[in-house]
Amino acid sequence: MDPRSMTPLPPSTIIAAEGWTPASWQSKPIKQDVDYPDKAHLDKVLEKIGRLPPMVVPGEIQRLRQQLADVALGKAFLLQGGDCAELFDYCSQSPIESKLKVMLQMSLVLIWGARMPVVRIARMAGQYAKPRSKPTEMHDGQEILSYRGDNVNGYDPADRNPDPERLLGAYFHSAATLNYVRAILADGFADLHHPSSWNLHHVKSASLRQEYQTIVDRLTDALDFMKTIGADPNSAGSTVGSPLSSLKTVDFFASHEGLLLEYEQALTRLMEDPSNSSQQKYYNVGTHFLWIGDRTRQLDGAHVEYFRGIENPIGVKCGPSMKPEELVALLDVLDADKQPGKVTLISRYGADLVDEFLPAHIKAVQGSGHVVVWACDPMHGNTKQSVSGVKTRHLLDITRELSRAIRIHQQHGSHLGGVHFELTGDRVTECVGGSMELLDAELLDRYETQCDPRLNYEQALDMAFLIAKYQEKQRGYSGMMSL
Repeated sequence: MDPRSMTPLPPSTIIAAEGWTPASWQSKPIKQDVDYPDKAHLDKVLEKIGRLPPMVVPGEIQRLRQQLADVALGKAFLLQGGDCAELFDYCSQSPIESKLKVMLQMSLVLIWGARMPVVRIARMAGQYAKPRSKPTEMHDGQEILSYRGDNVNGYDPADRNPDPERLLGAYFHSAATLNYVRAILADGFADLHHPSSWNLHHVKSASLRQEYQTIVDRLTDALDFMKTIGADPNSAGSTVGSPLSSLKTVDFFASHEGLLLEYEQALTRLMEDPSNSSQQKYYNVGTHFLWIGDRTRQLDGAHVEYFRGIENPIGVKCGPSMKPEELVALLDVLDADKQPGKVTLISRYGADLVDEFLPAHIKAVQGSGHVVVWACDPMHGNTKQSVSGVKTRHLLDITRELSRAIRIHQQHGSHLGGVHFELTGDRVTECVGGSMELLDAELLDRYETQCDPRLNYEQALDMAFLIAKYQEKQRGYSGMMSL
């Protein structure tokens, strides 16, 4: 009742996909499910998670949807990156700041190259679960459960039983990570991506280092000019809303693979639509953006059923096993209203297969009427076994797939709207090559991933510089340029 008029307030209209509820996925076959021995313990933990406060709010989710719509329409560029499998131990000041810094620096280089806004989505604050090819593995002659990520079990072979309490740990580590990211961005951490703070000594090639330095110098000159005329938010004469106000604070969104549906359901809430207070919609309030992996995108499966009902923007991994007609059917289910940017297709073929599969996928989407974000994930299809005995990726293969994806999109009247990297802000040694010329023999120096190999700080910047150089050439010249 409104205390001023004592008349009933109009009821909110619930907007939801037909036949969908946060629990409707439970009636569908599921892949990559976790078998918890103590169901009562699991239910108790999920009930508690369902009462905990949202980690993100609908206004943030809708803002990301608007920005991804711009990406789908060619008005912005998407940078998505972070750890393959996040660890609870990464919820600490230094790892968070390092990851944030490298993505901010990458995004500034990309803004310079493309002359358009960059949407930043981190694989963090929730990327704790990992799909596995097999539920078990051999260790010291014994068959044990596979490591499924810190929110399921432990990496230590003696700690492989699924523990529901780890789901609660995932919530609190995610919330703490998001809280610190918001705090330091509000406090001016984005200023750390000023080019003068960069160190290019890792670039071994003198000519390449000079190319990178030229980009940094031009960025510095542009920022100095903006400061001189009072457009820099840090200058004495600047005002709120000045052209470079985004250098002081930025939008920074979180994402993870929506793998453990019990956890995602517990964080799915019916909340007021920020653009229409008379409507309520279902939001996953555990993150801004979720994606479906290559192993869980079955049309009749539980994951597709869950994803079709949430308001969050969503991603779909798209690889060689995806048939063009299946891709269209999947889009029809996940984006029935054909809203620009609702779905991001994260393509992952491998450098040797991208020419074979990407063209047909592009044509299928074009004929479907869906307006998607096309993002290239040049990491997952290019994993190899190193001489050192560990998994690795070669920067040459990563660059080849990305380069080919750009060209194929251009040849088919489409455009690559973004990139998706597994990366870290730390100076690990997990991928071979790059401007630092990391060798296979050096991989074991700091090989720290507990899942897939990541680009380190220097290699991540390499990719940003390469894309920016390509974008700059495209603005100034016609025809195909080499990446």
